[in-house]
Amino acid sequence: MAKATSARVPANLVTDPARIQETLDAFYAKLFEAWGRQHWWPGETPFEVMVGAILTQNTNWTNVEKAIANLKREGMLDAQALHYAPIERIAELIRPSGFFNVKAKRLKNFLDFYFCEAGGSYARLNSLPTRELRTKLLAINGLGPETADSILLYALNRPVFVVDAYTRRLLRRHFLIRGDEDYEAIRDLFESNVAKSRKLFNEYHALIVRAGKYHCKPTAKCEGCPLAGFERDERL
Repeated sequence: MAKATSARVPANLVTDPARIQETLDAFYAKLFEAWGRQHWWPGETPFEVMVGAILTQNTNWTNVEKAIANLKREGMLDAQALHYAPIERIAELIRPSGFFNVKAKRLKNFLDFYFCEAGGSYARLNSLPTRELRTKLLAINGLGPETADSILLYALNRPVFVVDAYTRRLLRRHFLIRGDEDYEAIRDLFESNVAKSRKLFNEYHALIVRAGKYHCKPTAKCEGCPLAGFERDERL
């Protein structure tokens, strides 16, 4: 549920459930028509995707690619190798991703969970029900809901919608949220109004990321955006 605050409620805020569903469907149709499949999340294995989801916190994907390349070069993009590697060694290899000491600890925390919960087996991890698995991922020190849901959606193929800063900004500019809602409220907005499909959630989130990178920036660049024809708040 959204947090109760005194934030300004936009006069054009969309509250009708049918219109919310219609608008979200229309957004996806326009974005997909313009840009097609995004082939996201890039990664050769589910484990690589899980590592990438942790490394991408507070950095851009170009930096993550450099860190991933370092791990591959050293034969360290492997669950067992990372699990038993000294944390200092991991930190050095993932240095390009930024906050490397913190992220090395988070990787270690995740790997402790991975081996304790599933013996380092992707198949065993993926056998857990989605709700239970999400709860366990969120209990790992350093993994927030965006990272947990990225792992669930992109590495474990679960129909869970990932919410990020791009999502929040786009929805606020188009009057679908006030902007002060918590993560779970925005995730529920999508999961309650868009067909529950892992493939659809994957593409939708990736398309929102593209819109956020090139158009729905902190200072909007609406020209050429597939959503330019929709009503939006010009002040944001």
